[in-house]
Amino acid sequence: MIVANRKPLEEILEMVKPYKKILLLGCNECVTVCAVGGQREVGVLASELRLSRAKDGDEVEIKEHTLERQCDYEYIDQIRPFVGDYELILSMACGAGVQYVAETYRSKLVVPAVNTTFLGVTLEQGVWSERCQGCGSCILDKTGGICPIARCAKSLLNGPCGGSSGGKCEIDKEVDCGWQLIIDRLQELGQMDRYEEIIPVKDWTTARDGGPRKRVREDLRL
Repeated sequence: MIVANRKPLEEILEMVKPYKKILLLGCNECVTVCAVGGQREVGVLASELRLSRAKDGDEVEIKEHTLERQCDYEYIDQIRPFVGDYELILSMACGAGVQYVAETYRSKLVVPAVNTTFLGVTLEQGVWSERCQGCGSCILDKTGGICPIARCAKSLLNGPCGGSSGGKCEIDKEVDCGWQLIIDRLQELGQMDRYEEIIPVKDWTTARDGGPRKRVREDLRL
């Protein structure tokens, strides 16, 4: 899932400061799972904004609404009947949701209430960890199912750097060396011969470095 963190209240207050009528838009997908932008978080942020503005003697009207997804036109279109009643949309979706809502309602300013961080997994309640950077050319078959792009601080493709020590990364002694994890996993699988295979220089044109990406499945188009 996509993991995000809510922006500090002070930053959000500054963004919405000039506006009196705000549509606060939540998303029921990834940001709900990581407890950042679902219905409950929309309610909490709305209360914080109202209290803060009231304290300053500055009235504000906030409509709370949570869509199933903000990255899908089918759901975004549901706010069309009332979106015109508001000066600003404050989105609690990931960056993709914020942009798609802005593309759909071009006359409305859409601002983010969260910082989108990474594609990750839930390790335990309240703990999420990065696992994928969406590079567009997966090599997990060669690395025991552990991604060196996301798990190695330097995204090295053929073994650890000279900075790792005791199985830990040089950037932080609490962070596992990605390549140590890969080697341990290959040993568990009895596939250490894979470690000897040289992974060629990566073609980054499939990643973000190749520009904005688009995927088309002709068999699914209407």
